[in-house]
Amino acid sequence: MIALVMFIVCLLMLTLGFPVAFTFGGVALLFGLYAEGLQLFMLVAYRMEAIMTNVTLMAVPLFIFMGLILEKSGIAERMLESMGSLFGHVRGGLAVSTVVVGMLLAASTGVVGASVVTMGLIALPVMLKYNYDKQLASGVICASGTLGQIIPPSIVLIILADVLHQPVGDFYRAALLPGLLLVVLYIIYCLALAYFKEEMAPPIPVSNTPRAIQYWRAFKTIVPALTLVVVVLGTVIAGVATPTESAAMGAVGAIVLALIGGNLRFSMLHQVAMETTKISAMVFTILAGATFFSMVFTYTGGDEAVEQIMQYIPGGQWGFVMLMMILIFLLGFFIDFVEIAYIFIPMIAPILLKLGIDPLWFGILVALNLQASFLTPPFGFSLFYLRGVAPSSVSTPEIYRGVIPFILLQLVALAIVMMFPGIIRVF
Repeated sequence: MIALVMFIVCLLMLTLGFPVAFTFGGVALLFGLYAEGLQLFMLVAYRMEAIMTNVTLMAVPLFIFMGLILEKSGIAERMLESMGSLFGHVRGGLAVSTVVVGMLLAASTGVVGASVVTMGLIALPVMLKYNYDKQLASGVICASGTLGQIIPPSIVLIILADVLHQPVGDFYRAALLPGLLLVVLYIIYCLALAYFKEEMAPPIPVSNTPRAIQYWRAFKTIVPALTLVVVVLGTVIAGVATPTESAAMGAVGAIVLALIGGNLRFSMLHQVAMETTKISAMVFTILAGATFFSMVFTYTGGDEAVEQIMQYIPGGQWGFVMLMMILIFLLGFFIDFVEIAYIFIPMIAPILLKLGIDPLWFGILVALNLQASFLTPPFGFSLFYLRGVAPSSVSTPEIYRGVIPFILLQLVALAIVMMFPGIIRVF
């Protein structure tokens, strides 16, 4: 009962707006002292040391650094401009371009905030200028920016691989097709909406620049970043390098691309280093608090209580998976993907083995589900990112309504992967 009360108290405090990391750590401290006394805290130092010396988690700040370099050097902006010039003359072409660039940014950065802000600053004014529906424009940008959650090198995939004790390379291979499936669903939706309601996504006037020149500009813009992505992910997927090694290689490659493009400045490197430090500190502080919470939860019998509750779920494996997906989706309305991955998933991980559920398949389902947490109000981070850069002519309710179709598309992708588990084994 102590463990369950502790979990409920945490959720209530998070709902009231208390800081995530300090909520988990503070609640764990109070309940741990009450239940076990000071002897429990002898183990805290060992847990913290295990986190700080985890080689796999070292890839997180390196991938963040790589993504921020690509964003600050203007590569993301040039990709958006090139793709817009290629597809803008088609109905819904600007929306399709935004989805494609969102996919490329996801594969090259993995940082959701950077992707949403970049596309919000560049693509949103263009779509509004050519009379795109505000809800559609907002929804496309928010949804495309969250593709970094499922398309490697996703930070959430690294976290889930660590929590579920699976190789990161296996997670990257398993996530490729589900990520591409989501991209295809977004594009189909945009084209279908433009076909039936042209006024929502009209074509833009054709540029006087010859098509050959437009293709060459797009080629020059996209190929360098795509080459970096292929090298970084390819080495991990092929087993040639560890995630940390490939992330370090990607960070150096991003600096080289910025240097070749003439955009490398010491001030930019300093800004990127500071932002990387802030984001990494946030992630690892949450991880420290979550680890402390998990330790107290386990020592107060919470894991046994969860196992006993799960035994009464009807439907066996499928009943368990369905219930977990519903719970994770609902938790995503109120707490961030990092907390869900580090708090909730370790609670149910032992049950996966008892029920014979493939942890890799379950992890991909969780990653798809957690992607929706960036779009679901009231705490969807993509909504906040876009609200921060969107003009005043786009209202907050319009942004909220705009993401609803894309949340439904994410649930469709989740259902497809759930019904056809072989999708994750294609690569």
